Amino acid sequence: MTTLIELDSIAKRYRTGPIEVLALRDLTLTIDRGELIAIIGPSGSGKTTLLDILGCLSNPTTGRYRLDGADVSALDEEALAAIRNRMIGFVFQTFQLLPRHTALQNVALPLLYAGVGRQERERRAAEALEGVGLADRMAHHPNQLSGGQQQRVAIARALVTGPSLILADEPTGNLDSTSGREIMQLLTSLHRRGTTVILVTHNQEIADQAPRVIALRDGRIVEDRTAATVNAGARIMGQGSWEQNR
Repeated sequence: MTTLIELDSIAKRYRTGPIEVLALRDLTLTIDRGELIAIIGPSGSGKTTLLDILGCLSNPTTGRYRLDGADVSALDEEALAAIRNRMIGFVFQTFQLLPRHTALQNVALPLLYAGVGRQERERRAAEALEGVGLADRMAHHPNQLSGGQQQRVAIARALVTGPSLILADEPTGNLDSTSGREIMQLLTSLHRRGTTVILVTHNQEIADQAPRVIALRDGRIVEDRTAATVNAGARIMGQGSWEQNR
């Protein structure tokens, strides 16, 4: 595998009035192309901050971030937006679909922003919806779809530009267990086809399905292990949740 992501001594500081918050501390991480990774940790551990940096939504305060060999650590907003549109697809817990748009129109939106013509937008959006099993729901609006179907639309929207990287923030958080498993199966299938998928989750069952699990605490990586090893350790300790062993 070739390296897609390199984080070198990343730190992120926020200031609220006189209070400074160190959200990430000297974080170093390498991710290869085609990996499926789950990021876990308690609230306030830095998961969302890390995802924002990986997604070029935020620059690190210090340290270097290389994405596909290019240093993106200090790029301006316009340059970061171009990278997001070209290389990164986002999936959110709350779906973030436009209610007055059909599934097809929602999926086509990133292509509209990229300046793709209408006929090509609709063709590629239709292909993306077919790829997530929603060929018969293209004309439906979000309120006509189940939660699982809405998340599939969101995944199709993330895939329509052909990104190298999918970032999913609690993608099963608003779904029932059956729909959650279906979404995880879809993300796993993307990984098997070579797409790099990084997801943040509080759900240990979801994290256990990822080949690699990275745990954060207080802005630092405290574990970077395979899910199989984590599960074995939990069984040895006689506890069902790896989080309980921390």
